Amino acid sequence: MDHRTVIASLTSEERNRLTAKSDLAGLLQLAAHWGSIILLGWLIALRTPLWPLLVIPQGILIVFLFTLQHESVHRTPFRTQWLNDCVARVCSVLLVLPSDWFRYFHLAHHRFTQDPENDPELMSPKPETMQQYLVHLSGIPVWWSHIKTLAINASGRCSDTFVPAKGHRKVRSEAQMMIAVYVCMIAVSVYLETAVLVYIWILPALLGQPFLRIYLLAEHGRCPYVANMLENSRTTTTTWLVRKLAWNMPYHAEHHAYPSVPFYRLPEFHALIETQLRQTEDGYIRFHTKYIERIR
Repeated sequence: MDHRTVIASLTSEERNRLTAKSDLAGLLQLAAHWGSIILLGWLIALRTPLWPLLVIPQGILIVFLFTLQHESVHRTPFRTQWLNDCVARVCSVLLVLPSDWFRYFHLAHHRFTQDPENDPELMSPKPETMQQYLVHLSGIPVWWSHIKTLAINASGRCSDTFVPAKGHRKVRSEAQMMIAVYVCMIAVSVYLETAVLVYIWILPALLGQPFLRIYLLAEHGRCPYVANMLENSRTTTTTWLVRKLAWNMPYHAEHHAYPSVPFYRLPEFHALIETQLRQTEDGYIRFHTKYIERIR
């Protein structure tokens, strides 16, 4: 049974319940995530005792805003559309990842998941050697890719095939606005003679990125190049804390099978289709242990 058959087997009541959106559920999760970042940032900025120990947790919280941005470009975390769009833009600044451009990129990824010819995620091959694996986990390639994308888009030279002609002006304006925001941040920091942004945002994000790479590699790494979303995407069993941090995206096969399901409905959808999943793993340590064994 493929994902289309599974969705078709749902009753109209089940589909309506699974795709129902809620501002309240999204805002509660948002308050927990953004609130934690603000709290840790404040403690780091005040140089409280043992503040260096907070830098990596702060970084993990920041880089995992990617999962929130991902959800927001689907416009599922909140019922109110402008709220989804505003949250996506805030995340885009913190992650140096333009949200309008990423929406085009990500919708193409959903349309052509694991299609070697058309899935834009496969433009950056998964690591096949230990050296490639370590470089991948470092996060250096992804930061370079984000910065390069921002510069290309701002210059009006975007040539990505997944960006339609009507979207070129939008992605150019978005990139230019983001660069303007960064220039203002730098100017204010220089004027105030403070490096606080380095300690509460830039350094933590650099140190936190490997944790996001570890998480993301499990979503499609070593999955077959087939059209069935229950087979080309992986659901990973993990702790409540990781699911909370990642906005329930460890239920990744479920998300690809039915992208209209908001993150807070994914556990219910998982319970309905668990027996149909073809790619699952019991934890991220186990996934990476197996991955490394195949590249030695």
